[in-house]
Amino acid sequence: MAVTIDPRPTYFGDRMIVTGSATTGEAVDLSSLLASIDGAMVNAIGNAATVTHGINGAVLNVGAACTFVAMGRRS
Repeated sequence: MAVTIDPRPTYFGDRMIVTGSATTGEAVDLSSLLASIDGAMVNAIGNAATVTHGINGAVLNVGAACTFVAMGRRS
């Protein structure tokens, strides 16, 4: 799996918005950047009609190749 995190996140006080992409459906570990994820948006890449996702602490679990936006508390 290849996860790419965009190099310029956005900060709002103690919150951070992280954007990036994943080439396959697996866990995207954002714990080096976020203490916890408050919300996320995931968009499918290519032929995937839908992408399932779930949040576990600071890990975003995605079910297909996608781009993502996650907002959470900075670590």
